[in-house]
Amino acid sequence: MSSDATVRDTVRPTMGSRAAAIWGAANRYAVVLLLLIGIFLFFSLTQPDFFSRANIENLLTGSSILFVVSIGMTFVVLTGGIDLSVGSLLALSGIILSELFNDVGLPAPLAVVGTCLAAAFLGGAVNGVLIGRLGLSFFVVTLGTLSIYRGVVNIWSNTETTYISSSFIDGIAFSKFLGIAYPIWIMIATYVVALVVLRWTYFGRDVYAVGGNITAARLSGINVARTLIMVYAIVGLCAGIGGVIQAARLGAASPLVGESTPLDAAAAVLLGGTSFLGGVGGVTGTAVGVLFIGTLQNGLSISGVSSFWQQVVTGVILILAISIDLLQQQGSGGPLRRLRGFGHGPTSSSEPTVEEGARSD
Repeated sequence: MSSDATVRDTVRPTMGSRAAAIWGAANRYAVVLLLLIGIFLFFSLTQPDFFSRANIENLLTGSSILFVVSIGMTFVVLTGGIDLSVGSLLALSGIILSELFNDVGLPAPLAVVGTCLAAAFLGGAVNGVLIGRLGLSFFVVTLGTLSIYRGVVNIWSNTETTYISSSFIDGIAFSKFLGIAYPIWIMIATYVVALVVLRWTYFGRDVYAVGGNITAARLSGINVARTLIMVYAIVGLCAGIGGVIQAARLGAASPLVGESTPLDAAAAVLLGGTSFLGGVGGVTGTAVGVLFIGTLQNGLSISGVSSFWQQVVTGVILILAISIDLLQQQGSGGPLRRLRGFGHGPTSSSEPTVEEGARSD
């Protein structure tokens, strides 16, 4: 057999495996993507103001906070956990920003950076250490920090809104680059960085391995505690970024923000096909889930539906997302728990298996 034929025979199964992997990953959020297209067309045809540049920009900027937080939440859910404290940490980040800028007197750029770093530190050093190092339940820990952070916010702020007067911080919410608002650019950057981290880094492989089978991951040499600390630091960082955007949009640090964020973020992640059992999913599906929720809420608002009914709809969506996830797990014979070639970082093979591919975007 010629060398060219040998190469072709080698490439064909590789290409087939990759196509199967891509289809397996996309299939998890295909239904939600079709629903997103459907409701977008429905509102475009029934609401004259929906399909306008101003409203589309408003839809995307309004979804930017949930988008960033949900991307961070994806990392946690991929490890088989969830962070219920992100809403409280988002509110706390706004208070920290106000403190650093108004009281400490830091320049606005340094105050923004300091806020994001502080949120990342809290996420990793508190939730991450308690869950990763001490082995406590993620539900109990994050439920506890939800209450702690919310209490700190109310004590620190005296339950009062603190105004932040800064052209730099205002610009984060309202300025544009190349005709696109900065919150949309932040969304894009967050998505790209997360996608690269999950698909092409040692750490990304470790996240999927821990979610797939934490015992096998530990036996294969992965530092599970460090991985869990890092994912909770990442969601903390995303909550910090969301808190900065929220404060910039309001022009103030409010103790009342973020209460529905954990529910909305969990709904977006699960709608995007990331299994709450861990090890399966990715940020592309999460992006689709956020856009679905954002489009639905925006369309309902334009249609005159009250915010209370929007909360009801979000809750129903979350239940449906969990139900769909369970049906998908049953249909595939249970969650993917085997580690195939997972070590500390990429395997020696240059191509992922179908099972690995189903775990990424």
